[in-house]
Amino acid sequence: MTNADESLNKAEDLLARLEQARARLDETQDPDKAIEILQELADLAREVEAELQRAKRAAETEAAAPPAPEASDG
Repeated sequence: MTNADESLNKAEDLLARLEQARARLDETQDPDKAIEILQELADLAREVEAELQRAKRAAETEAAAPPAPEASDG
């Protein structure tokens, strides 16, 4: 698995956590809890953005790298 793939997988995991937090926000009636969840959502969104940027940089680096030599069957 490439670095870009790993970053994308982590971003997908973070997005799942973001969706869970959003669902908790929809369910809460407590204003203090809502503020806490909103902060969590903001933090998760920043983490997702960072992982997507890492994935983009890794993909660009991998695309620019020369291809690995094929192993010979000799």
